[in-house]
Parts: sequence; C-alpha cells; structure tokens
Amino acid sequence: MHEVLMFATVILPIVTAVVEAVKRGLHLNTRYAPLLSIVLGVVIGALAYPFTDFGLVERLWAGALAGLGAMGLFDLGQKMKEI
Repeated sequence: MHEVLMFATVILPIVTAVVEAVKRGLHLNTRYAPLLSIVLGVVIGALAYPFTDFGLVERLWAGALAGLGAMGLFDLGQKMKEI
C-alpha cells in the first residue's frame, strides 16, 4: 500500500498540470475540475505501465488518489490566490 501512495504522490503534479491545461485549453467551467481531475488521474495512472511494476488495479487506485489530491491542491491554490 505504501508503494501505491508513493506512486500517487509522484503522478499528482502531472495530474494537476494536465487538469489545468485542459481547463484553460477548453475553457472549462471550474465546477467540473474535480470530476476532470479524478478521471484524468485514473487515465494517467493506467497509462503509467512502463514506469512501474504495479498491476492495473494498483495503478488505477494510485491515479484516483492522485486525482483526489490534485483536486485538493487546486482548491488550496485557488484559496491562496484570493488572499
């Protein structure tokens, strides 16, 4: 389980950057950012097979956790921007 969390930590900034790029590129409403974050996290986790020995299920879990983390990181960034 620790390895899955470490892998999620590694892909979290990638998910955050991709979500931000998609949001700005498609002019997406910020209301859809959490859903986009989780979906892209799962997709990026699934596509990361050359970089890890994990099975598909572990990569999907790590991607979902990274998506949730990226969503929280995005919200924190928005709050800091308001200050």
